[in-house]
Amino acid sequence: MQLEAAAILPTDAEQACLIGRVWNPEVSGPCVVVYRDGDLLDITPSFPTVRDLQEQTDPAAAVAQTTGPSLGSLVEILANSLEPTVNPDRPRLLAPVDLQAVKACGVTFAESLLERVIEEQAKGDAQQAERIREEVQSRIGSDLSQVKPGSEAALELKQLLIERKLWSQYLEVGIGPDPEVFSKAQPMASVGLGAWVGLHPISSWNNPEPEVVLAINSRAEIVGAMLGNDVNLRDVEGRSALLLGKAKDNNASCSLGPFLRLFDANFSLENVKQAEVQLEIVGPEGFRLEGSSSMNRISRSPEELTQATIGSHHQYPDGLVLFLGTMFAPTKDRDTPGGGFTHRVGDWVTIKTPRLGALSNKVALSPDCPPWTFGTADLMRNLARRGLLN
Repeated sequence: MQLEAAAILPTDAEQACLIGRVWNPEVSGPCVVVYRDGDLLDITPSFPTVRDLQEQTDPAAAVAQTTGPSLGSLVEILANSLEPTVNPDRPRLLAPVDLQAVKACGVTFAESLLERVIEEQAKGDAQQAERIREEVQSRIGSDLSQVKPGSEAALELKQLLIERKLWSQYLEVGIGPDPEVFSKAQPMASVGLGAWVGLHPISSWNNPEPEVVLAINSRAEIVGAMLGNDVNLRDVEGRSALLLGKAKDNNASCSLGPFLRLFDANFSLENVKQAEVQLEIVGPEGFRLEGSSSMNRISRSPEELTQATIGSHHQYPDGLVLFLGTMFAPTKDRDTPGGGFTHRVGDWVTIKTPRLGALSNKVALSPDCPPWTFGTADLMRNLARRGLLN
């Protein structure tokens, strides 16, 4: 596989405000960049971190008034951003976030809600999933998308399911009054376009979760969006929801990018709400899986999910990024009839939507992915040496 600029950029890239991060070997650290006319311009002197940029009153307008030297063309930097061929002596792309908390919402689409119930009933056993899927759908139904979470109708359905002994913790967050919001990764731990994404080696039933991810500042203002892969271990989470941290937060298990697109006159939250997100998985043995998801099928609005995450009950002084959840839980048989889907090492996963571009990563085991060694303290020391901290 190769990373090509035309394939990873939004269709209207020349009208978009695209922010990224590039590892610059000349300064032994990351630079904040903006895409302009095919080049990635270093704007770190104006915005030492993406967090600082998010905190501007109007981030896109602030970027429009800023320029800087080119670190290279996007074509050149993309060519050096694909693991395992990265040359450490040349610039490469990173995830387009740094100090922000990385949070995620679960069970925000009816389709994935049912699959979470199935995981729970199967106790993490993929071989049991198809039988349980048929049983659950016959008793609950396959379309919960018309049920407004927290509504009177949802409460009535909850009582009915309790009486039938079908209530689930996933149904609670799917149609109950409070959404599921969890920590997906630590600040500075996310990987970007072209990097390997990691699976914990204990897992034998897992999948990608293609999602739209919001960028939110400390004032709870949504300032932009990007794509994300919330890599998930279905068998681990299915054994117990208390294992969510082990299922979700492992080395290289969070991918973000290819760029953060800031809101401006050409792109807004309304565009996010209408986004059609496509998933493509190409396996080393020739297996292929494709699907698409419409954000207009989400059960809770981006504003509702944001308000549930940040407010008087919880502050984020460095802002956050928020995965909005996925309707994808791939069920296409891969190895055995009724066995459903699970990743293989070497899978190539692409998540794309026209206004945000395409995020592509290759699947590996977490211990085999490059270790996470450059953290927040390293970033602060690096920026201080460069004279960029006030």
